[in-house]
Amino acid sequence: MFAGTGSDVGKSILAAAFCRIFRQDGFQPAPFKAQNMALNSYATPEGLEIGRAQAVQAEAAGIPCHTDMNPLLLKPQSDHTSQVVLHGKPIGNKNAYDYWRRGSSDIDFRKEVCRAFDRLSCVYNPVVMEGAGSISEINLRDTDLVNMSMARHAHADVILVGDIDRGGVFASVYGSIALQTPEDRQLIKGIIINKFRGDMKLFDEGRRMLEDLCGVPVLGVVPYFKDIHIEEEDSVALAQKSMTSQRGKVNIAVVMLQHLSNYTDFDSLEQDSRVHLFYTNNVEDILKSDIIILPGTKSTLHDLYELRRNGCAQAIVRAHRNGASVLGICGGYQLMGVEVCDPNHVEGDIDRLPGLGLLPVTTNMSGEKTTRQVTCEYGSGYEIHMGETIPFGEAKPSPLLHLDGGRADGYKVSPKCMGTYVHGILDNAPFVDFLLSPFKEKMEQASKPFDYKAFKEEQYDKLARHVRQHVDMKQIYQILNDD
Repeated sequence: MFAGTGSDVGKSILAAAFCRIFRQDGFQPAPFKAQNMALNSYATPEGLEIGRAQAVQAEAAGIPCHTDMNPLLLKPQSDHTSQVVLHGKPIGNKNAYDYWRRGSSDIDFRKEVCRAFDRLSCVYNPVVMEGAGSISEINLRDTDLVNMSMARHAHADVILVGDIDRGGVFASVYGSIALQTPEDRQLIKGIIINKFRGDMKLFDEGRRMLEDLCGVPVLGVVPYFKDIHIEEEDSVALAQKSMTSQRGKVNIAVVMLQHLSNYTDFDSLEQDSRVHLFYTNNVEDILKSDIIILPGTKSTLHDLYELRRNGCAQAIVRAHRNGASVLGICGGYQLMGVEVCDPNHVEGDIDRLPGLGLLPVTTNMSGEKTTRQVTCEYGSGYEIHMGETIPFGEAKPSPLLHLDGGRADGYKVSPKCMGTYVHGILDNAPFVDFLLSPFKEKMEQASKPFDYKAFKEEQYDKLARHVRQHVDMKQIYQILNDD
């Protein structure tokens, strides 16, 4: 188990690295995170929902993702409530206090996640587990499902990950270990210091001091990297993305919605040399973009209201009239319609809001969630959405995609105005070529179309090489073999 001194210390990336390392070394690894809190999710081959990080880790391990890899997913809907997804299916919304109190639920979540781990461990070896946030939140110890309680159930060797880039690594590592019970402290077999910058020799003494303080070996000091691109889980990573347009390329603005979800939809475009992609809710940035993408959202009506309040809705419509392309994905597709209706108050108290009016469609929110993997004429993707979108009034159907089984998806007014429910559609080079086709003149100096699948495989291998170089794999295998 990779446990952390805090959030965003690099647990997910290290878990992905070791999934690839173990696969390279001839094992059959699988990722596992008992409980995930994220808006970024993914559809399994069975059409069920898990956290995107575990889907990425499964890809690094070379296996299909499964709900047993992330049996419990919490998708925040506000500061106090989350949608609870158990074994890939939503079971309702929970107030944070009631959820952590546990007694308010008829479901034994601890038993459910432990059973999922047990099933997974019967098929794969080793299981590469990931904790959540900090392991030193002692006020949550009795209700913990994902950190040390899960490590105890799995008899896991725990490696504590500390982020030296944010400072205070000695206190955070030592404190995280010191605050454990004697039983849990025995499970912590090593420390990895992550995101190191500068001359590694400068930390030699620090490494020895940590080992003396904690009585646990430092298994590696992993340098910070910028040239390896792995899909990220936490939306905090969006703060690192460029927020300005760039000359000489097709400038693509992804509108920063308050409840933006599945932002990994755009990872492929970020690596495409023909484009410059950035995230923004700045009106001026939107107006000078070539392509505007409205991404998925966990709260369509709230974000639609906010787009109108902050002026972005008007800017998007104006930019399109001036020649910009607009593409909506999932919730973004719903936003582009004539209206979004919620008569059953699935999302909240708002019954109806007018959409951007760029597509002649209407959306009716429903309590039943669609989750499935799909294929179409451009390639593959997946659906995770609530609500049904149909032509408005007398508008005729004009599907953007034709899915497997003869189903239609989305709506296309023109190659510069369209929407779809399919996440991952931008991972398919033919669709990206179609999206960029109106801007051929701008791409005269661009390179060949980008093969994102091959690129991802290359990145997993680069990540594995990077981590191997800076951790003691011999000692790690010794720790695993000692059990």
